[in-house]
Amino acid sequence: MTATADAPSTVPSGPPDDQPDWSLNKPVFLTAALITLAVTVWCVALPDNAYSTLESVVGWVSTWFGWYYIALTTAVLAFVLFLGFSRYGRVRLGPEHSRPEFSTGAWSAMLFAAGIGTDLIFYAVYEPAYQYLNPPAIEGGTVQAAREGTVWTLFHYGLSGWGMYSLMGMALAYFAYRMGLPLAVRSALYPIFGKKIDGPVGTAADTAAILGTIFGVATSLGIGVVSLNVGLDLVFGLSVGLPVQIGLVVLAIGIATLSAVTGVDKGIKLISQFNVLLAIVLAAYVLVTGRTAYLLNALVTNVGDYVRMFPGMTNETFAYQDTGDWMSYWTLFFWAWWIAWAAFVGLFLARISRGRTIRQFVAGTMIIPFSYIVMWIAIFGNAALDEIRSGNTDLADIVNDASGPDTALWALLQEYPGFTFVAGLFIVIGLLFYVTSADSGALVMANLSSTLKTANHDAGAPLRIFWAVATGALTLAILAAGNIYALQYATVIVGLPFAFVMVGVMWGLWKALSLEGHMVDSRTGTLQGALSGRSTPGERERAGVPWQTRLRRSMDFPDQRRADDYLATTATPALEEVASELREQGVEVTVESVVDEDAQPAISLAAGVGPQPFVYRVQRPRAATPTYGGRVSRGDDHYFRLEVHLRDGGQGYDVMGYSCTQLIDDVLDQYERHLEFVRLADPTV
Repeated sequence: MTATADAPSTVPSGPPDDQPDWSLNKPVFLTAALITLAVTVWCVALPDNAYSTLESVVGWVSTWFGWYYIALTTAVLAFVLFLGFSRYGRVRLGPEHSRPEFSTGAWSAMLFAAGIGTDLIFYAVYEPAYQYLNPPAIEGGTVQAAREGTVWTLFHYGLSGWGMYSLMGMALAYFAYRMGLPLAVRSALYPIFGKKIDGPVGTAADTAAILGTIFGVATSLGIGVVSLNVGLDLVFGLSVGLPVQIGLVVLAIGIATLSAVTGVDKGIKLISQFNVLLAIVLAAYVLVTGRTAYLLNALVTNVGDYVRMFPGMTNETFAYQDTGDWMSYWTLFFWAWWIAWAAFVGLFLARISRGRTIRQFVAGTMIIPFSYIVMWIAIFGNAALDEIRSGNTDLADIVNDASGPDTALWALLQEYPGFTFVAGLFIVIGLLFYVTSADSGALVMANLSSTLKTANHDAGAPLRIFWAVATGALTLAILAAGNIYALQYATVIVGLPFAFVMVGVMWGLWKALSLEGHMVDSRTGTLQGALSGRSTPGERERAGVPWQTRLRRSMDFPDQRRADDYLATTATPALEEVASELREQGVEVTVESVVDEDAQPAISLAAGVGPQPFVYRVQRPRAATPTYGGRVSRGDDHYFRLEVHLRDGGQGYDVMGYSCTQLIDDVLDQYERHLEFVRLADPTV
């Protein structure tokens, strides 16, 4: 890569930067696409055979791996919370100098707009009522069943599932933006498998992530499309059937395609923010026009019950009770569904969270979406419970009917004023949730099936369009076969391989963060620069460099020409001199001219091989000229700094004006800290 055009010719330059931003990862793409096609054709051509086979496999998974799903979900949540509260919470998901790209408001909106599917709108009414009428282990229709019904819904949509999203999001962001690896699931396994992630191991991990994504999203969209069709029938008289559902899918995929092509910072962000505002307005409407005092009291009670019951629920396998198929239909299905979505949502969360610390990320993913979920379920779930407990037998019959998930919400809304208008708004919000899931899913699947130039790039529009259309086609094919439950079963099965990948992700992230801890310890355990070799004041004076020079350097604001000249005449020779001595000591080392993420020239020294090389880079960022010292800056007044970046990012100090000897001293200071880090990280070295 080359420096800027006006850089001095003495700065080394590399080949022209004419490489495309992405290329197709054929093994991952073809494997995922062919498996998706095969399952789709099977479910359409032989629906009965597919349903019975998948049902049998799901029964086997539930019997033999149900305990694993329960234990894994609990372990992931505990691991994520531990990282957030530990010393590692200060680690930034990106270089040390990076800061968040999106505002907290926009980030919050995208957090749950991508992570919450259309199904929550309908299950927030259906599940509390179903658990009240058909609880797993107590008598139905009682006060206790009413309290537990809402808590079970909060449990299935709450912190446990978001723990999986948080794990994948922080792992992918850490390895991509801090370690410089591709933004892909395979990168989280690097501390375990090393360069083998570029082979079959990485292909298998990324393929499992894509399959989980497309089947998980298609399942959610299939449920949502049927439910929205019921609403359109009630409001506009559009009969429930495949033609209307095809129209909904085509419309949603069309919007999702446009949104995905415009990118995260435009389409997805704007739709997410609008969706959040509309959802809050609708929840407030039901709260105000319903039994407001009852709903607020119930909300507080639900939160208390959730806190009280959560420790027991999170490890509940009903080993001593026969609950029939309840575990398979509810908790195990939900955990498999969350796992299937984990790579998709996690990669999207990583894409929008660069620059935040692990503590900020964990707090955001644990608090912001869950607050919305509590609000939504408490209002709509308790409103449904109130109707049934007040004698609305029609709603109770609908909940117990096979079509309950599709029709319960609309039956509840008919008890409120302005049904046509409110139902119309619910159709809009359901469609937008569909769009945000489909477009972010298309973006993620495209990135996973590509080799990206950097983690800041996305796959091209054609590949994003392909996956958006493929998701819609899979949904339509299953709906046409009348076999949406087969798709749900396929989601549970597809989630199992990725459940084992998540264990590897936890292990890999822990190993990498442990090395981070050793790096911090190494910096506190080495001598300061004045003791470890930096020139002493007497030496500076003998060299003719008085202390006043240091002050002048601090108050100097060089232009681009001077900064480039320093890179060429001082920084490059200093790093070359250090590199020459390191080579004499048998160290593999390179010095090269590179371009940073802001397209600014830099000189980089890299010493050593393996997962923890030493990197010392002098970069040339542009900065606004400060106003201290009595001078007033203009709005366009800027200067150029020469900042030191190490492997973990910018260190925040400027070496412009350092002499060659002083710069060498600084390199050696950082190299000594690196050697101490290596010693702490691997005592056998």
